[in-house]
Amino acid sequence: MQRSSRILTAILWAFAILGLNSISVAEERRPLILAHYMPWYTAKPSSDRWGWHWTMDHFDPEQQVDGKREIAAKFYPLIAPYDSGDVHVLEYHLLTMKMAGIDGVIVDWYGLTDYRDYALLHRNTTRLLQQCERLKMKFVVCYEDQTIPALVNGQRIKESDRVAHVVSEINWLHKNWFQSPSYVRFDETPVMLSFGHAGLSDAEWTRALRELDSPILYYSQGYRREGAAGGFSWPVPQQGVAYNDRFLADARKWPDAIPVAFPRFMDVYGDAGVGDGFPILPDENGETFRQTLAKAIKPKTRMIQIATWNDWGEGTQIEPSREFGYRDLTRIQETRRRLDPNFSRRADDLRLSRQLLILRRSTEFTGDSLDAIRDAIVNGDLKQARELLEHD
Repeated sequence: MQRSSRILTAILWAFAILGLNSISVAEERRPLILAHYMPWYTAKPSSDRWGWHWTMDHFDPEQQVDGKREIAAKFYPLIAPYDSGDVHVLEYHLLTMKMAGIDGVIVDWYGLTDYRDYALLHRNTTRLLQQCERLKMKFVVCYEDQTIPALVNGQRIKESDRVAHVVSEINWLHKNWFQSPSYVRFDETPVMLSFGHAGLSDAEWTRALRELDSPILYYSQGYRREGAAGGFSWPVPQQGVAYNDRFLADARKWPDAIPVAFPRFMDVYGDAGVGDGFPILPDENGETFRQTLAKAIKPKTRMIQIATWNDWGEGTQIEPSREFGYRDLTRIQETRRRLDPNFSRRADDLRLSRQLLILRRSTEFTGDSLDAIRDAIVNGDLKQARELLEHD
């Protein structure tokens, strides 16, 4: 029975891959715009400490200069450093994305094992998915490949169980998150990415895909592994923006691909003493994002990825900041309007979610009245949202 089940799974999986061309986005349809999201920030007062991604064991957020905390980042969040488990912050992020024309998130997921901070990341990701459902946003998992050797070295799994562990975790996703109405599926098949190449080998990933209880549309980083629907691109500072051009050229040979757009790469690793850091991919006054976004939407793909929403440590964030404000989000709005004539959001609309967050953080207002503002934004009744914000 088990052998028959695996054969059936392999057949379904093969059809899912071979059928990709039949479910390609029609010329008149636009790609989904998804932002890569990091759920790994820990901050006071939501938590009792400042987490590694704000400190990198070097910076001290308790120290402030010119109204800014000392954090592990070249740039500074417009709402100040935050905790990824704060549901009000998650609401602010997703509503801001919605106003920008971003459809949802591709979230870094480290699996289910209670090791290092993986359990905390899983909790935060669960809260993020719940907010996606509430706010009518899309959701995709990007599985962190590096967890596999970490779990082996930590003696949480055996070397011989590497593939079985990944299969078990993806089967859990099938039974849980893949069933969410927010989860991205094409032809009823859920989409999943994996980040990095330090975990399972190409051959092991092929085995894992074939042993799943149900098929997925799988995308590997940088190139198309055997059994993958395609690859997804990512900023490679050592190779500059030319890497994107090579990826797009290679992607023409695949059934599908996920191009990337990014604003810059300016990490803080060298300053924090956790490595030498990577070469800088300069912002060029927004030109880097303009060019990479234009190239990402040119191919007829079903989705593109923005890298990233909030990787402050590598400086790739498009989340509103003190330095750049809403600049990159207005660029996405312009792009979305070209792709979708029905999209009418403007720069001023981006500020509604921050106004709501300020009220959420106050103790003067009731949850019901603020939920009404949230619902008005979600439903596109921005006139009502502004009236309610002015009233409160």
